[in-house]
Amino acid sequence: MREKIILICSKCLSRNYTTTKKKEAASKRLELKKFCPKCGEMTMHKESK
Repeated sequence: MREKIILICSKCLSRNYTTTKKKEAASKRLELKKFCPKCGEMTMHKESK
């Protein structure tokens, strides 16, 4: 089963993206480098709680 997660920009803290991940492989939080439309640049996006 997959769980929904929200990705938050580490620079401006806006919630920009949603995605899913497997519950079995959820040992640590997901971090991706994505484009933030509010900042206007590529920033690290982290999984919210």
